[in-house]
Amino acid sequence: MSTTWDVDRARLGWWVIAVVLAGVLAYVVHSFIGTFVFGVFIYYAVRPVYRRLRQRIRPPTLAAMVSLLVFALPALLLLAYATAIGLQEFNAYIAAHPDSFQQLERVLAPYVDVASIVRDPQSILASEDALATLRGVISAAQGYLGFFGSIALHAFVTLIIAFYLLRDDARLASWFHRRFDDAEGVVHLYAKRVDGDFSNIFFGNILNAVITAIIGAISYSLLDYVAPAGVGVPYPALLGVLTGVASLIPVVGIKLVYVPVALLLSVRAATTGPETFWFPALYVAVSFVIVDVVPDLVLRPYVSGRNLHLGMVMLAYIFGPLLFGWYGIFLGPMLLVLVVHFVRLVLPELLAGVPIESEAVGPSTATAGTVQTSLDEVVRGDASDDD
Repeated sequence: MSTTWDVDRARLGWWVIAVVLAGVLAYVVHSFIGTFVFGVFIYYAVRPVYRRLRQRIRPPTLAAMVSLLVFALPALLLLAYATAIGLQEFNAYIAAHPDSFQQLERVLAPYVDVASIVRDPQSILASEDALATLRGVISAAQGYLGFFGSIALHAFVTLIIAFYLLRDDARLASWFHRRFDDAEGVVHLYAKRVDGDFSNIFFGNILNAVITAIIGAISYSLLDYVAPAGVGVPYPALLGVLTGVASLIPVVGIKLVYVPVALLLSVRAATTGPETFWFPALYVAVSFVIVDVVPDLVLRPYVSGRNLHLGMVMLAYIFGPLLFGWYGIFLGPMLLVLVVHFVRLVLPELLAGVPIESEAVGPSTATAGTVQTSLDEVVRGDASDDD
């Protein structure tokens, strides 16, 4: 009896330590939840590029570094710049309509203050003293060193998370299946389907929105530069960011943005003069070919085969930011995928009170032995690559 009590007491002590460690880990993740979620997004967004580069670049560490530095980092910098310019233009629009957006202006004020130090290259080049303008930008940025230091830290942690996920994802998957897989292969199938839908959502949908926003902001800013007087693109960078957001909407997508703007430009051209009608036509051509079709053609092979209802995905995009903040646009779809596949694969068998079998969740489920063998082969292959 005494021996049994000693064993139970020892196990109880270990369980207490496990709960404490889990609580500490949960606290760290909760404190940096946006950083972790964004790191997962970067991983899924860059993974197809990394897997192609890994066939030509060895070892995997170098392939992961090249993927992040050459593709992810420039895209993040361009997105940050486009968003900052878009905030400035949105603030200008709010200032022109003060009675309608008072509450929204108070919410966006901190972000607009920071974004105000970013200058449009066109305005710097057009300035009579470009060097003095550039010095003003640097002087303004010095007042936000603490803010930018925090942003740099979070960006560094995000890239580190994405880097190690790219390099060691096969090993992490192997460890997970060795510890938690069952004889029927249900855990393996659940993880495989979750991983596939994460890839569709993050690479196919959200990355498409990011690329569309960047291309739209650059394209519309260049169009506004060559626009005739009186028929310029209204708030070009903000318009580009809005097209990226609208691309998340199924079927119609960015047409919700550029079609009304095209009508507005046509009305302006009609009042300005018939010789300016070429600009609305050019705007429609650029919007359709460069902003709409090009990102769609590039990413379409990776978006096919969705397993989620588009309406549910749209609700996840809407309610995610409302519930969690800016990172909710990534966390909301993640939670949706986890819940949907749990309901599809596991919940019916749990409610029926019968053992969960691979036949119940899919005809293509591998056996545990086959899964373990294949994972061990992946790990051995990774180890040889690192050598």
